[in-house]
Amino acid sequence: MRKRISTAARLKTEQRIDHVSAYAGRGWVQGLAIVLLLSFTIMAILAMRTYALSMPLPDKIVDERGNTIATSEQITHGQEIFQSRGLQEYGSVLGHGGYLGPDFTAEYLHLTTEHAIEEYRAQGKQEPAQAVQDEWRQNRYNEDSKTLVWTDQQVKEFHRMVDHYNDYLRTQSGENGMFRDALKTDQEIYDTTAFFGWTAWASAAERPDQNYTYTNNWPGEDNVGNKPTAELLVWSTLSLIALIGGIGIIFLIYGRWSRTIGWHGEEAPILDFRQPDDVHLTPSQKAAGLFFITITVLFFLQMMLGALTEHYRVEPDSFYGVDWIAEILPYTVSRTWHLQLSLLWTAGSFLAGGIFVAPLITKKEPKKQGLLTVILFIAVVVVVLGSMAFEWLSQKGLLPAGSIFSQQWEFLDLPRVFQVAITAGMFLWIFIVYRTMSQTIKGQRKDTMPWLFLFSGLAIPMFYAVGHMASSGTHISVAEFWRFWVVHLWVEDFLELFTTVMVAYLFVLLGVVRERIAIAIIMMDAILYSFGGVIGTLHHLYFSGTPAEQMAFGAFFSAIEVVPLTFLTVEAWGFMQLGARQYTNKTKPFPHRWAVMFLVSVGFWNFLGAGVMGFLINLPIVSYYEIGTALTANHAHGAMMGVYGFLALAFAVFGLRYIIPENKWPEKGLRYSFWALNIGLIWMVFISLLPMGVSQLYESVNTGYYEARTFDFINNPTNSLIEWLRMPGDIIFITGVFPLLLLSFRAIKAYFAKDAKPTTLQLQDPPLYETITEERMNELAAQERAEKTPEQVSPYRSDRRER
Repeated sequence: MRKRISTAARLKTEQRIDHVSAYAGRGWVQGLAIVLLLSFTIMAILAMRTYALSMPLPDKIVDERGNTIATSEQITHGQEIFQSRGLQEYGSVLGHGGYLGPDFTAEYLHLTTEHAIEEYRAQGKQEPAQAVQDEWRQNRYNEDSKTLVWTDQQVKEFHRMVDHYNDYLRTQSGENGMFRDALKTDQEIYDTTAFFGWTAWASAAERPDQNYTYTNNWPGEDNVGNKPTAELLVWSTLSLIALIGGIGIIFLIYGRWSRTIGWHGEEAPILDFRQPDDVHLTPSQKAAGLFFITITVLFFLQMMLGALTEHYRVEPDSFYGVDWIAEILPYTVSRTWHLQLSLLWTAGSFLAGGIFVAPLITKKEPKKQGLLTVILFIAVVVVVLGSMAFEWLSQKGLLPAGSIFSQQWEFLDLPRVFQVAITAGMFLWIFIVYRTMSQTIKGQRKDTMPWLFLFSGLAIPMFYAVGHMASSGTHISVAEFWRFWVVHLWVEDFLELFTTVMVAYLFVLLGVVRERIAIAIIMMDAILYSFGGVIGTLHHLYFSGTPAEQMAFGAFFSAIEVVPLTFLTVEAWGFMQLGARQYTNKTKPFPHRWAVMFLVSVGFWNFLGAGVMGFLINLPIVSYYEIGTALTANHAHGAMMGVYGFLALAFAVFGLRYIIPENKWPEKGLRYSFWALNIGLIWMVFISLLPMGVSQLYESVNTGYYEARTFDFINNPTNSLIEWLRMPGDIIFITGVFPLLLLSFRAIKAYFAKDAKPTTLQLQDPPLYETITEERMNELAAQERAEKTPEQVSPYRSDRRER
């Protein structure tokens, strides 16, 4: 007679078999390798084209008699001043930068040509508008001598703009949202104007043997004949076709193989979740709690800086009549810190999440991991606070422009010395993770989940390090190419891939999905993200003075980026049901409801904020008119907070769940926080940013891009009302952060309490759940029958018949 095998033993055997057979397989690996190889080959070719064919930086600009007006050193110094004094956080050049001030390229081009037309008209010149257009579109750059010749009128207008920016960026800078005397000397004004003038020349002068300018006829400006190019219209149309076709294909695949791809929990074992007080923690996991506590504080600081920054849009030199606030923290500083903290606190949560998850995978960790994690935490705090202090000093003019201590390009604002430090910190982080994982990955295939976790983590410091290619003195077109490797490729591809691996692993560790299903999800997402995401980086470079083919690749592949986001939205429902499908009971319920809810909201914002709103501005024809308007900010807030912010909060809530005692867990507070943050963000996007962006888009198409970016237009009565209508949503959003501060306060108390949870180097196996035995299942079933009320029992015998 065969011995009966218990359910628990059978499930343990199935788990062991699943773990051994859980690897990606040759097909997945080859598919991902082909996509990455093809994508980075194209990017490498386009990198060489960027260096060779970007708008030329002349050795010197001369007048018609050969007198030097400006040298390449002066133009580069002006570019460094533009960064170090926070001007890129105030306005923009070539469309990229802040939203309060003008686009300095478009402003220089419009004001100089407008005045030249008036002067020619006063002189009685025939067809003055055509004369100015011909003057600017003719390319007088000599490639052999690397000399650019400006006409006498262009030189006269340059000196007029020097006087204009002396008033705007020096005499009146305090009234305009900058430090008083933002630019200190006549030489700084002169060199910065030369930088603006050079970009304006490149936006109007035709490329050799082409009928469009170095910036693909951007900005739209009638005075120089800048109109959308044929390439821009054609690739906008083709990218729409790619989007529609891609979505159709993905739904066809999903309809055919929906039972074998995506989030499915039906095959997962019936289990009891270990309750947080019963889960052991390692020293590094407890130390990771310091990161989670700190990021909520940084989130609060970033949010308050955002509120201050938003107010400056209607009152740039004061905060509700309190002038000293604007004198100490002007718009340029508040936006710099707001933007930088948004990257630092979210990335900090992802890194802490990696440290927290690694011991759950290995069920143990080596000695000194806690110490290494504390060292990393201290280093990160020093980088955050130090970079903010040096950015303030840089904008104040107390540090030399272009030095390792001065502010750099937007999004990479932190000075070079801190950029190097944070890169080193990321490599220390992956070393910490590797130390934990090293024993587990020995002898395993390279396509198993532990290796995928490690590889995806290694990509984070590697691709962030690419940002070092864009220094303060790098040619602006080349700097934009490398800068957006960090802004787009690092964030939207490799950080997103790492978080996908972490989320999948968390559900494996919770016993909700099988490893082989999680691996299929990871590989599928990696292929889908990379297919559009790598080359889609180029949609940031339509008008940056790079070769026109970058617009073609950027438009086509950025449209394809929306396809996986559409698929992930469809899968979000299945993802949301994973916890609910388990056998839950009153004694051992699923402990991560709000962490999962934040992850579910990520699916919503991934499609809306990153997908729909991203695609809206990525179409070349739309980007031509809207770049640098509130539509860009609309996408940025929807994607950054909606996707990466909520991901970071999900990891923080997950980790702190095991640090804070169960009887101190703020369940109701987290419920309020979740809904307040989402409602506040929806309000911000749909009541303020989207309407303001549409208003600017209409003005740009109807009147001109320069006009749509002026402070007078932004603050006309209609747009001012739109700005003030944002306040209720901001208040709701702000109140949603306070429960997170309470969460951090309770975590601090629990962390340093005398009876704090002890740490161990060896965790339970499995660490987060227990497989339910037959006896336990029978006990729960009997309990459920006993708790039924008479009204719940059917009067019909057939319904009560035992089966």
